[in-house]
Amino acid sequence: MASSKVSLKLLIDTKGNKVLFAEAGKDFVDFLFNLLSLPVGTVIRLLTKKSMVGSLGNLYESVETLSETYLQPNQSKDAILKPKTPISASDLPLLLSADETMIGKKFYMCPSFHRNVADDPRAACPNCNCYMNTKIPYIALAKVASSDDEGGYVKGVVTNMVMDDLVVKPMSTISSIALLQKFSVKEVGALEERVVDLGMDEGLKLLKASLQSKTVLSSVFLGNMVAGTLWLHLGGNPVRKFWGGLWG
Repeated sequence: MASSKVSLKLLIDTKGNKVLFAEAGKDFVDFLFNLLSLPVGTVIRLLTKKSMVGSLGNLYESVETLSETYLQPNQSKDAILKPKTPISASDLPLLLSADETMIGKKFYMCPSFHRNVADDPRAACPNCNCYMNTKIPYIALAKVASSDDEGGYVKGVVTNMVMDDLVVKPMSTISSIALLQKFSVKEVGALEERVVDLGMDEGLKLLKASLQSKTVLSSVFLGNMVAGTLWLHLGGNPVRKFWGGLWG
């Protein structure tokens, strides 16, 4: 079973209160890459409808409140609201694995065990027309232990650099120096190295921040808000108003 915590080493610009980049191992990069495989319905449910940006939360709620009467006989609301993730996802350090969408596939046959298989117990057997509601075990492909087979997406021998905006690239001394120049870091003493743990709470925050922000790591680990300045014209006079708050 994957660990419920993943360690991450951050390089922080204390003057700018910003994460320049993170030094990350295989577990964290696998977690980031696996976010791309999560179905939209799963993402909305994990983040809750009220915290979603835009109208997808409303769309999700529309399906929730829709009567089954209006659905096709071979469709269910769970197929939309609780879609299954890829089976391979069970091998990854998801940090979100407590969610029931990570459960493996289920297959069914008719009571007469004709040579037909369905993934929905309401399907009708083409041979006897009975419901195919007899559950049969799903056997995943057994993995042969190998030093070369680590599971996940990326190799564990490479240390990766994850930028504040989640750009991922193999880490090297040259690329680190180039980034310091890019960010115009002139005082090395202003840099702080900090090791943080990413658990389920941080994983959910990171998922949410990735949909809303270009400074994801700073938002999650430094509490930075996505902020800006809005000029309002009240009574003909411009009024400068602060706006922001990623988690508000």
